Amino acid sequence: MKILVAAFSHETNSFSPVPTTIDRFGIGTGPYYGEAARAAYEKTGMPMAAFIRLAEAAGATVVTPVAARCSPSAPVDAHAYDTICEAILEAVREGCDAAMLDLHGAMIAEQADDGEGALLRRIRAVAPDLPIALALDFHTNLTADMVGNATVAVGYRTYPHLDMYETGERAGRLLLDALAGRIRPVMAWGNAPMLPHTLKQDTNDEPMRSLMALAAAAEQEPGILAVTMFAGFPLADTREAGLSVLVVADGDAARARAVRDRLLAAAWAAREGLVHHPRPLAEQVAEARRLAEGPGAPGPVLLIDHADNCNSGGTLDAMSVVAEAICQGLTDLAVAPVCDPEAVAELMAAGVGARATVAIGGKMASPTLTEQSQPLTLTGRVGAVSDGMLTVTGPVFTGTAVNMGPSVRFDADDGVQVIVTSRRIEPYDLGVFRSLGIEPAEKRYLVLKSRIQYKPTFVPIARAVVECDGVGVASSDYSLFRFQRLRRPIYPLDADAGLAPA
Repeated sequence: MKILVAAFSHETNSFSPVPTTIDRFGIGTGPYYGEAARAAYEKTGMPMAAFIRLAEAAGATVVTPVAARCSPSAPVDAHAYDTICEAILEAVREGCDAAMLDLHGAMIAEQADDGEGALLRRIRAVAPDLPIALALDFHTNLTADMVGNATVAVGYRTYPHLDMYETGERAGRLLLDALAGRIRPVMAWGNAPMLPHTLKQDTNDEPMRSLMALAAAAEQEPGILAVTMFAGFPLADTREAGLSVLVVADGDAARARAVRDRLLAAAWAAREGLVHHPRPLAEQVAEARRLAEGPGAPGPVLLIDHADNCNSGGTLDAMSVVAEAICQGLTDLAVAPVCDPEAVAELMAAGVGARATVAIGGKMASPTLTEQSQPLTLTGRVGAVSDGMLTVTGPVFTGTAVNMGPSVRFDADDGVQVIVTSRRIEPYDLGVFRSLGIEPAEKRYLVLKSRIQYKPTFVPIARAVVECDGVGVASSDYSLFRFQRLRRPIYPLDADAGLAPA
């Protein structure tokens, strides 16, 4: 038996100005192909690693034509999309008995609003009866083409994503059971007309915590093989964006539909709790200062610059939160990461120890926003430089390689240290700071360009957390965006949105 294992993952922000060309996949050198794809992921905590282990344990020959993952950004350009799809399709043409695909579920390409669905249609055109398992992200915007062209599909249960490997195991085991004739999987899916804010999707917080518990409980019912509630990725401006439910049952489609409808109704009833209500940035920074100066445990106060986080398609160069922190006199503050290749080159040319005045950030225009980020001019000293290479220690994206590109620590005169990178990365790991000589646990304040994924790593060292509504294309303020493809009405954009009767 030959099993094809591949990864093609991109979460698309329709409003992001950051291009998604083929060189942006991997660690900035393009996708991994063949044995390089296997080597890059087989010892990680990703779904692809679980697929490889399960297939080998089943005695299968494993082929890994491609592994392509890219940080969220604008729609995938046509060349990149077709090139990566073709690597998978060529392996299907060469022959295989099953496919296990590590996909995202919220990918848009220049030629396809539903990137995953279009890929699966292409596979089905080559191999109409090929058994296919999908491991999908929690932020999947589920579509009929994804479900209709897969044998089984399962999504992450956690955000922050701590069960990526386990999701691959669940999907892979279901497919192997189907191949062995032990189960007859049928799937039912549906979505609710609601667009939960990503900032309110933490599965440790209410109401998402209770909704995920309902899904887990439903999975224990007789005849139910897997249940996934997808919160969806709201900044992928497609018709099906938003919350959805997918149920896999053993031969009983009616049972699957009943579970689906029950969970969609529960999500709809909890919809108000999934809405973020922005506050003035000045109030949020002042709150951070009060928390740092008041009684409490040791550790930094985290200022979360969620409107400019890389893992939702942010440019990573918006400086509004940092500027407000400096304006309010916050000191002993470290910021990471700010992506500004021009500033990096300038500071590296000056050399470690050199004094410099440099304009940081605000270089990439965001035409979809009315308010643009501006550079922040700082004077100080070049504190350290690095090549920017890290391996994530976990617990999120464990074992994966991170390439920040040539990076600099700039020590500004006003008590602020900024980690300036050449590439956009999410601060999953304390090494983002430590690699450039900052011990984050010892700072009074940290500004993190993240939304939720920072939590497993940084909350354990923190005194408090303040979410800051700064400027950026990953904002949680829907009023800043002009949605054009969403199905309407949809909550909370439309007051008249309603859940269709089951």
